Amino acid sequence: MNYNVLDLFCGAGGLSLGFKMAGFNIVGGVDFDQAAIDTHALNFEDGFHFCGDISTLENEYILGKFEGKVDVVIGGPPCQGFSTANMWQKDHKEDDRNKLFYEFIRFVKLLKPKAFVMENVRGILTKDNGHVREAMLEIMSELGYKVDVKVLTASDYGVPQKRMRAFFVGINEKIGDTFDFDTLQKKAKVTVENAISDIYKLEKITKNSTVEDKFNLDQETIGMYQSLMRKNSSDILHNHNIKYPNDIVQVRMAFVPEGGNWRDVPEHLWDNVRTNRHSSAYRRLDSQDVSITIDTGHMNYFHPKYDRVPTVRESARIQSFPDDFIFTGGQGAQFRQVGNAVPPLLSKAIASALKPYLDGAL
Repeated sequence: MNYNVLDLFCGAGGLSLGFKMAGFNIVGGVDFDQAAIDTHALNFEDGFHFCGDISTLENEYILGKFEGKVDVVIGGPPCQGFSTANMWQKDHKEDDRNKLFYEFIRFVKLLKPKAFVMENVRGILTKDNGHVREAMLEIMSELGYKVDVKVLTASDYGVPQKRMRAFFVGINEKIGDTFDFDTLQKKAKVTVENAISDIYKLEKITKNSTVEDKFNLDQETIGMYQSLMRKNSSDILHNHNIKYPNDIVQVRMAFVPEGGNWRDVPEHLWDNVRTNRHSSAYRRLDSQDVSITIDTGHMNYFHPKYDRVPTVRESARIQSFPDDFIFTGGQGAQFRQVGNAVPPLLSKAIASALKPYLDGAL
């Protein structure tokens, strides 16, 4: 059976795509970022899309649109303003930083889905001495959900990136038992080279490209991961606009080996002598290992082979977005969408493990 999924705070759609890969239907996405919603709408054409303040969607509208039509609510709302375990007290509900968190709860309370999946940074589990974690468990229990939470590492599930995120998974107590994270199927490690080496040959012909250009990728795939990434793309590569940094940055990077960082740069090449730079500064990815966490555009890390940062497409590959998933907007917006996303293959692992609960098999 196919189940319907509504993605709140959907961004470009990493969570959505993982659920789609696992056989779920994506019926809608909500986000405040126009470029992200445009990307989500492009890649999930048949769904409902709303760009704006989620709190302006009134209860009657939500019920009229989705009542009885949503089996799973997913999303990653920010949870920044909590300071006590009593999350329902008035001052916390009115804290603007908490508004989006309560919006996620509101949708679950209204739609009563069979299950929900909420993603967040791993620090949410220890924030304010674990108050946020305990409050989420308490609130969702009151709403009739059996909830468990765990920090997952993306590289354990076939993503070529060491990205750690916390996931709350709730099962409606009327249909199943508490979700067991141990049922997620782990995968063999995928390296940066496994992820992007087939793109290397485009380096010379894409240096003068623009954000709208696309390229023919006729290089043979190396391994199962590249085949998966290119499966439905017709070997057309989008979002691969290469930009090199200024000359002095390239000179410095020429001294940094794979896996190295700013410490490998000769002191005379720095404008000032410092020993307190972060380890991610001028860090070059190691092609034989998984990537560090892909960010939203600060781009402190560099390509394993070239003296530049990875392109949007290379970053998307490292996030496990296949090549037929197209990002819209300017280059900065595209980097932000990729960096903010949940890796689709990690999402797929959760969705696949969730399906038997919805089928009533667990």
